[in-house]
Amino acid sequence: MKIKRTHLLFIGLMGLIMLTIPLPAFGQSCALCYTQAASAGARMIQALRSGILILIIPPTFMSVGMIFILHHKRNQFKRSEETDESGQDW
Repeated sequence: MKIKRTHLLFIGLMGLIMLTIPLPAFGQSCALCYTQAASAGARMIQALRSGILILIIPPTFMSVGMIFILHHKRNQFKRSEETDESGQDW
């Protein structure tokens, strides 16, 4: 299957547009979070940073784990299809 140059250019432009559209959203922030962080001391800022890490790290590890498990299972099914004599009924 050959991809034409115009299709490749179109896909590239669409990708660039999709990356630049959310840029204005990065300028917005939660007013409550901003005022709390601005009025807080060093201890509160450290707690806020720790909270952010606690909320980010577990879902990241779970996503990576799921991808690993799915990739492993996909390869397991491919191997069982190639060698039908394994005797396993799925």
